[in-house]
Amino acid sequence: MGEIVRFVPKSELERARLIREARAIYDSIFPPAAPDRAPQDGEERVKS
Repeated sequence: MGEIVRFVPKSELERARLIREARAIYDSIFPPAAPDRAPQDGEERVKS
């Protein structure tokens, strides 16, 4: 059988790439919270 191919505009691909790049930068600055993670050397445990 034939496959359906969806046309994706270049602007949509660029938008998705920019969002991925921005998310990676954000995650490098503000790492996702890991509540069950033990504090590393030099870190204090944060109470919430």
